[in-house]
Amino acid sequence: MSTPITFDYIAQPMDVSFGAGSLGQLREHIEKLGLTRVIVLSTPEQADLAERVAGILGDIAGGIFTKARMHVPIEIVDEAAAVVTDMQADGCVAVGGGSTIGLGKALSLRYRIPTVAIPTTYAGSEMTPVWGLTENNVKTTGRDRAVLPVKVVYDPELTLTLPLGMSVTSGMNAIAHAVEALWAPDRSPMIELMAEEGVRAIAAGLPRLRETADDLVGRSELLYGAWLCGSCLGATTMSLHHKLCHILGGTFNLPHSETHTIVLPYVLEYNLASSPSAQAALGRALGADPVARLVELRAAWDVPSSLEQLGVKHEDLETVVAAALASPYANPRPVTEAGLRDLLERAWSGALG
Repeated sequence: MSTPITFDYIAQPMDVSFGAGSLGQLREHIEKLGLTRVIVLSTPEQADLAERVAGILGDIAGGIFTKARMHVPIEIVDEAAAVVTDMQADGCVAVGGGSTIGLGKALSLRYRIPTVAIPTTYAGSEMTPVWGLTENNVKTTGRDRAVLPVKVVYDPELTLTLPLGMSVTSGMNAIAHAVEALWAPDRSPMIELMAEEGVRAIAAGLPRLRETADDLVGRSELLYGAWLCGSCLGATTMSLHHKLCHILGGTFNLPHSETHTIVLPYVLEYNLASSPSAQAALGRALGADPVARLVELRAAWDVPSSLEQLGVKHEDLETVVAAALASPYANPRPVTEAGLRDLLERAWSGALG
């Protein structure tokens, strides 16, 4: 029996510039925001890009901090905060992936100063009000609209140097955002449209890189998909997949996108039959068997396919099971101890089917 459509949709404030070469207009964007002294953030590996960004900003760049790390350790936030205080920064420019943008969010949370994000991966953090901090091997996450970047500059040219393996795992990370949005209890028709299109774009862009790594059309498709998938995550409730990845990453310091890449097919297997609408959308975006298509995309590249490959010990799985069962969260299928243990066992070994 059909029922009338009912939903709530809260749009995240968005100011996005997208296109090859768009980094060149960064100073103009910063000036329009009224910022006069910003700190430029990056990881050590992207220090050269941070220097380039500072050069574009000129005297607006008051300093550079290049120590961002994955999972946003509290000690790194404290160190960056000292620099912000010393230089009296009125904003952050975060150039990089989720680690750097996460650091910018932490500073926005602490000081209520705006962050401008320049993503160089497909992680999608720039489109969400979700923040995360890790202290004593425990990752805490929350939502606060104050951490949502006030401006996002998507320049596909900045992703041309992203290694192919990282491109794949980062793309799978993006798909995970959309997948969970498709079965979120607070999803809306708008989110469903964005999620399906985001998954389609990522799945279309990845194979192009196999032909030509610096294919700007493929890179643009991936970054476009990341924007859509990240927007979905920012507007909906996270479920089992993100819960497991946050536990695994924060507890064992695992690489974020690789963890998503490994876990996603197993969560999809666990949940898909319990969400017919998600199954239909993913069928349109990925094909008749979404799980098989994700595994196929992953298998085409030399990326990890099991938690064991990331260094997780078998006995560590009990820690993950206990943590995942400790607090309730929305999921289309009830999360049982037996079901969770089976899911993790297979993700640990890489067994499918």
